[in-house]
Amino acid sequence: MDHYLLKPKGSKVLLLGNEAIARGALEAGICFAAAYPGTPSTEILEVLAEVADECGINVEWSVNEKTAFEAAYGAAISGVRSLTAMKHVGLNVASDILMSSAYSGVEDGFVVVSADDPSMHSSQNEQDNRWYGLISHIPVVEPSSPRDAYKLTKEAYKLSSKYKVPVILRSTTRISHTRMPIELEDEVFFERKCKGVFRKDYERWVLVPGNARKRKLELMKTWKTVIENEGREPFVSILNPGLKKAIVASGIAYSYVKEALDLMNALDKVTVLKVNLPVPLPVEPVKKVLEYADEVLVVEELDPVVELQLKSIAQTLGYKSRVIGKSVVPENYELSIETLYKPIADFLGSPAMDHWISIGTVKTDPPIPPRPPILCAGCPHRNTFYILRIAANKAGLKNPVFTGDIGCYTLGYQKPFETQSTSFEMGGSIGVAHGLSKSTDNPVIAVIGDSTFFHAGIPPALNVVYNDSNVAIVVLDNLTTAMTGHQPHPGTGVSATGKRTRRILPEKILEAIGYDVTVINPLRVKESVSIVTKAFENYRSGAKIAVVSRMRCALEALRLSRKKNIILPVYHVIEEKCTGCMACIKLTACPALILEPGEKKPRINPEICAGCGLCATICPYNAIEVKNKPSMNWETTWWD
Repeated sequence: MDHYLLKPKGSKVLLLGNEAIARGALEAGICFAAAYPGTPSTEILEVLAEVADECGINVEWSVNEKTAFEAAYGAAISGVRSLTAMKHVGLNVASDILMSSAYSGVEDGFVVVSADDPSMHSSQNEQDNRWYGLISHIPVVEPSSPRDAYKLTKEAYKLSSKYKVPVILRSTTRISHTRMPIELEDEVFFERKCKGVFRKDYERWVLVPGNARKRKLELMKTWKTVIENEGREPFVSILNPGLKKAIVASGIAYSYVKEALDLMNALDKVTVLKVNLPVPLPVEPVKKVLEYADEVLVVEELDPVVELQLKSIAQTLGYKSRVIGKSVVPENYELSIETLYKPIADFLGSPAMDHWISIGTVKTDPPIPPRPPILCAGCPHRNTFYILRIAANKAGLKNPVFTGDIGCYTLGYQKPFETQSTSFEMGGSIGVAHGLSKSTDNPVIAVIGDSTFFHAGIPPALNVVYNDSNVAIVVLDNLTTAMTGHQPHPGTGVSATGKRTRRILPEKILEAIGYDVTVINPLRVKESVSIVTKAFENYRSGAKIAVVSRMRCALEALRLSRKKNIILPVYHVIEEKCTGCMACIKLTACPALILEPGEKKPRINPEICAGCGLCATICPYNAIEVKNKPSMNWETTWWD
């Protein structure tokens, strides 16, 4: 019980919001958890994997969110409490089984964590997944803080078990990645049910149309019962009831509202309806507010999910209260005390109070320069992008279109690489490439990562062969799921809990479905250029070709070298040979290459250099060379 997540009841522990969800799930008695890594949800399964053996629970990274949901749902329908977790766009992948799971229900608690990402800190879009609750008729629980997340996770399991339906727990980046001291209410180690029994019930579990129609009626009965009966704490609470003005705040918006009212000394001047069950919105507490309030301000992050339900309730029951929300509250990006202070002050009729807070951005002199994301020093993708561009040119591919995907390598859209002309969703590089190949005369090269290939790249790769389009596929295999924190996947041969399992190689799958596959080591740049040029020449001739570029993520390689006491090469610029042509900087954009203000020749920061050697390969004057004496076996840290 040394792990902080397993501290005994009564302990006060500083937990990340995601860790608080994991602890709540353990206290609730889960015995199965499955997920696919995706920021901001990743840490939930990571920390569960760390304690899985000690707790005796099953924890696994699945190949995508749909399979993770299905696995956890399989446990839930056999009577074993389970959890699945994913970021907001991940629920799109799992939405098919989500909809059907609502009809069939569960035998014991099943919580689906959807970690939304307002302001798109690490996502291609921002979406409000509370809508999934409305279209699937699955209750949505929304915490206002990490402490709330801990408590409400347990309540979500009770709700799921009570009504035998899945429950969505909607977190956001701000909750998932904020730390808060939490006093633990229950013990983790108690008798948990890890083996269930699946009882055959064809009318319930087999959703042919005749059975589905019956299950829909049962689902709607449950939905209406939740609306009528669950307007209670901790799902809904009313502060200062009976006042003429009321604020309805859902999830993290409540924390901002409370802080703003505190700054205004107005905590007792307005009724506040705290909503942690935004879908479906319970009627009774809303009625209690509308009976007295002439004006209601609805505050929620992103879409007007609560606002629309509240307006519907008010209209249906004949209340004349003026309800406002997204007309004054921002509908895009994360909320904050800065964005909410003025709308709340205006609502209360106290605009003069805005001297309490300084609203605006911090200004510095000189201004802080923008810092766009860049590939790490030594990143294998940098080598591969260079190889692809040179090889495509040598092979005579005119105006090639590189379709991109979701991962670190999405940064390939930037100069000098420009090897990602599109990026939409997981697996989209190959799927979109097929359509472009059918619709244009451009050579089309689909670039996809190893984890993403397993997640959603195999079906479109099959489609390319089946429907016979001319698409070249490049799999960037850095031997991990790098973007989300180096989680394992089927190509690593390691499970979520660190156990050895069967390793599945992308090239074997591609070969099996009809591709001529070449595997390169991009650490060896010149050799790889020659190999890929030949592959692209075959592609021009109509062959189905794929390239797997395998080189370990630089961060993992550095960790491995330290662990094994392997010295990696460190490069430096020979000033006498350097002409200041800047080819090394212009063609690699490596952060280890530095050009000081006023200087005409670059230098290499030895603290950052990872020893990949790309700059030395590119330099036309051989002005870059190894400065130290690396270990004989240093390449083994990069190639597996």
